[in-house]
Amino acid sequence: MGYDGGAFFGWARQPDMRTVQGEIERALHMVARVGDADPDEPLRLTVAGRTDTGVHALHQVCHLDIGEEALGRCVGHMNVPGPEALKRRLQRMLPRDIAIHDVTIAPDGFDARFSALERTYVYRVADRASLVDPRMRGFVLHVDADLDVDAMNEAAALTLGLHDFGSFATPNPGGTTIRDVKTAYWRRVLASPLIGDAMAMGESYRTPAAESGLLCFTIVADAFAHNMVRSLVGGCIQVGMGKRTVDWFAGKMATPLREGSTGPIAPQGLTLEHVAYPPDDMLAARAQAIRAKRTL
Repeated sequence: MGYDGGAFFGWARQPDMRTVQGEIERALHMVARVGDADPDEPLRLTVAGRTDTGVHALHQVCHLDIGEEALGRCVGHMNVPGPEALKRRLQRMLPRDIAIHDVTIAPDGFDARFSALERTYVYRVADRASLVDPRMRGFVLHVDADLDVDAMNEAAALTLGLHDFGSFATPNPGGTTIRDVKTAYWRRVLASPLIGDAMAMGESYRTPAAESGLLCFTIVADAFAHNMVRSLVGGCIQVGMGKRTVDWFAGKMATPLREGSTGPIAPQGLTLEHVAYPPDDMLAARAQAIRAKRTL
């Protein structure tokens, strides 16, 4: 699924607040004709990554347990399998800032959260070297500064590997801020035309691709602690603006202590782009292994 997080108070269901989980579960109970408080059919979603308020997702993954009878009620008069019927009904029922890409029967041992191998997030920035496009203000952060990308990449490189990110994140109850970062880098999107040269057909102006010139931070890890990506982005941007040094960033990595200079940057630039899983026969083993508390 994907969603525009701008009008949501994050993923997780909260009383009296509009959340992604809350909207989808409300629709699930309606299309399956199950009471929201039914103890025999709770229809609760487990998600790969619980995004914060204002954060987007392009390819989010979640699972739920649903009985054959409830799934059959989704079919109605449609001559399609239950998962396809559920997808179609959810697509019609949900608001336009949520998109259901697919619904399938999960393999044995699958857990959307614990079976995942890694998550990929991208944070998009328009700095002074970028063309600020007001149409993209909902998922791109505008920074009125000339950013030193080389210095930002020096800082980003310090996050690679297994570290305690306590300076840049807060743990869940009973959890830790230890995470294994596999990839982390800043790159500017090359300015390129929307249509390739073979299709140019002689036009004098070439429409640029929407993201041309944006500065993007891509980070891949086994999992992320609360506010971790946005705080790392904030730290890197402080380095890129010359307000902080790479040595300062290195010190925050070496001493995992949260304080005011490493708080999260604005959420709108952040998108969960991808969640990777192992082969089907390794799903259960992965889920079992990742439930263990991380240590250094």
